[in-house]
Amino acid sequence: MEPASYEQKWLPEERREPANPVRPRGSSVDAHGPVNIESGSTSTPRRSMREMTKAERRAHQERQRAEKAAKAATSATTSANKKSGSSDATGQDSSSLTRAKPKDKENKGKPSIAKPDKNDLSSSTDSKQVALLAHLAHPTRPSTSSPAIADIHPSVLTLGLLFSENKITGSNARCVATLNAFKKVIQEYRTPEGTTLSRHLQTVLNSQIQYLVDCRNMSAKTLLCQKIDNFIRERITIADNAIVAYGLQKIHNGDIILTYAKSSVVEALILEAHKAGIQFSVVILDSRPKFEGKHLLRNLVAAGIKCTYCLLHSCGSAFRHVSKVFLGCHAVLSNGALYSRVGTAMVAMMAKDLNIPVIVCCETYKFTDRVQLDSFVWNEEGNPSELVNISNNPIPKPGPLSSWLGQSDLKLLNILYDVTPSKYITMVITEVGMIPCTSVPVVLREYKAMVQL
Repeated sequence: MEPASYEQKWLPEERREPANPVRPRGSSVDAHGPVNIESGSTSTPRRSMREMTKAERRAHQERQRAEKAAKAATSATTSANKKSGSSDATGQDSSSLTRAKPKDKENKGKPSIAKPDKNDLSSSTDSKQVALLAHLAHPTRPSTSSPAIADIHPSVLTLGLLFSENKITGSNARCVATLNAFKKVIQEYRTPEGTTLSRHLQTVLNSQIQYLVDCRNMSAKTLLCQKIDNFIRERITIADNAIVAYGLQKIHNGDIILTYAKSSVVEALILEAHKAGIQFSVVILDSRPKFEGKHLLRNLVAAGIKCTYCLLHSCGSAFRHVSKVFLGCHAVLSNGALYSRVGTAMVAMMAKDLNIPVIVCCETYKFTDRVQLDSFVWNEEGNPSELVNISNNPIPKPGPLSSWLGQSDLKLLNILYDVTPSKYITMVITEVGMIPCTSVPVVLREYKAMVQL
C-alpha cells in the first residue's frame, strides 16, 4: 500500500489534484512535459503538492481561490443577463434597463460578497487569519435566532453561550457543567406518545443511552442521572481528594511553590497543605489576556498564604528561589505530552533547565488516546480582539492595538493551549497514584478493561 500523499492527508477533496488527470485530445506527454501536437509547444511540467514548497503550495491555493471567485462572478453575470433578456421579452420599460446598465458594468467581474453573520466573530477577521494556523476553526458565537435552536434545552443553550464567551475555562468546571446540563435534559424529558424511550431519547442524546434498552422510562432516567452523579463524584470530586492526599507528600516546610494560571486541583492542594500547618510560600505566574492567576491569588491571600504574583515574561527572576513547580492541565496525551493553558510549556522548560521538579496534578478522565507533537496541528483559537484590552480590571481599556482591524499588515493570534513534551514533566499525580507521564497508555488500557466489565 503506497503512503498517503500530502494532498490526501491535509487538503480537502475539492483542492486535491486528480490522481490521473484527463488530458485534452491532441496532446501527448514526453520526458519534458505535456506537448500539444497541434501547436508543438511544450508546457511546464505540473508538480504535485508534495513536491512544492510551502510558499508554492500557498500560492497555488490562492490561485485556485481566485479562479473560483472568477467563475462565481461569471455565473452571476450570466444569470443577470438572462433575467434582463426575459424582462425585455415581457415588455419591460427599456429606459429602466438603460439606467441599470452602468450599475451592471460597475459590478461586472466582481464576486458577490455575502453579508457577515452577526454571530460569527470571524466574519470581520478572516483577512487577519495567521497563515500558519489557518486550518484552525475561527471562534464563533452560537446563534440565538436560528430556528434550529428550538429543540435545544435552555440549560444546554446557556452552557454553549458560556463556553463561546470563555466564561467557563477550567477543564473540571466544563466537565461538571456539561454533565449537569445533560442531567437537567434527562430529568425534564418526556417520552412522546407513540414512541418508546429507547428510540426517541436516543435521537436526543445520541449514543449515550445504549445501555437503557428495555428499561422503563422513570427507572432509565433515574439510572442515567445516577451515572452522571457517580461520574462527577468518583472521577472528579473523590479523585481530587486523592490527588490532594498524594500531593501533600511532596510539600514540605520551607518550600517555595510555583504555579501557573489557575488550576482547581492545584488550588485545593495548596489550601489543604496550609491547613495541615506546613510553612511554605507560593509564586503565581500569570499571563494575558485572561489573568486567571489573579483569581488564584485572591483565594490564597484570603486564606493567609504568603504569595508572590508575576507575569509570564518575568519568569526568569520568578524561578530564583523556587523549589517545586505544580501545574494543572486540560489533558495528558498518549505520548505523555501535556496539553494545557498556553504558556505552560515555557514554565516547564524553564524549570527543567534549572533542575526544578515539575509535578502535574491531573485526574485520569483527562487521559486521552490522542497523540500530538506540537501546538499547531490541533488547537483552539480565542478571539484576537481580547489582546487589544490593556486594562488590569474588568473595565475595558483600549490600547495601541485598538485599530488593528484597519491595518492590513497587522495580525493578532490568541492561541489558548500549548503542548509540553513529556521530557519536561517529572511526574503526574492522579487518583491512582504518582506515575510518570509515559504511563498514560497503561492507565487507559486498565480503565477500558474495567468499564467493559
